[in-house]
Amino acid sequence: MAEDLERAENRLANIRGIDPLLGALRTISLGSWKAGLKRKVAVTGYREHLMSLLPSLLAYLQPGKRGLGKKTPSVSQIAFLVIGSERGLCGRFNTVIAEHAEQYLVKQETYGIQVELWALGSRVIRIFRNRQRKLAWSNVLSATSLPPYRLASDLVHHWLSSFEGGDLDAVDVLYNVYLGAGRYAPTVVRLIPPQIPPTGRPSLDEPWPPPIIETDPWSLIKRIVEQASAISIYECLLDSTVAEHSARYQLMEEAVTNTKRLIDELTMEVQMARRQLITREMQELAVGAGLIGPQ
Repeated sequence: MAEDLERAENRLANIRGIDPLLGALRTISLGSWKAGLKRKVAVTGYREHLMSLLPSLLAYLQPGKRGLGKKTPSVSQIAFLVIGSERGLCGRFNTVIAEHAEQYLVKQETYGIQVELWALGSRVIRIFRNRQRKLAWSNVLSATSLPPYRLASDLVHHWLSSFEGGDLDAVDVLYNVYLGAGRYAPTVVRLIPPQIPPTGRPSLDEPWPPPIIETDPWSLIKRIVEQASAISIYECLLDSTVAEHSARYQLMEEAVTNTKRLIDELTMEVQMARRQLITREMQELAVGAGLIGPQ
């Protein structure tokens, strides 16, 4: 009886020690989740504003000068970026994205397309290495803050240089799209070649008077497309981060609920064990004093 009581008390003490940690992880995940959503809304609005400038600029562009937005007749060389997570405690977040990446790689191999595998996040990098997948490039993500924009900017600068030089035909990005609280879906998007709207005359909906351009329109277009492409990749990073923290928050919420239920159950078990132990000791004392016969 005493051993059972001691075992229950030790288990209760251990679970009570874990409860504050789970609550802290839940709070951190919630804060990161909401911060990521807020930044993503701001970043998306800025990208849309940039893209709204293109129609006016394209109207002043000389015919045939659209090198950055060229379309290759066929795709034979792809850079494939897979975005995972740096930390665990987010369920099958990285496993799902790695499984989807395997399907993508097998499909491209059947078409004879060469794929350079790029990966972000220690967890998914570890999965690829365990599966003997060669990585052309890999990097860690921040474990304590949102992804930096500089990361997306550096990636785009490298990819666009390779694309314009003919060493790269396309860039695909695989990440978990945020679908709501605790819900996400692996999605592949093609970010390079950049999507430039067709050249045309300014529409009646555009602001009046028309913009005054005092430099080469193509240099402005190129800069806008480069920055918009970097922002698009940054949106993917933020979306993946939001999905990750949302999944972690849901898991921590369930863990906190289960922990409180276990604490209540174990508290009742300990109290019952203590009452039984006290009753047994009183009976033994009464027997020793001759008040009652031995049971």
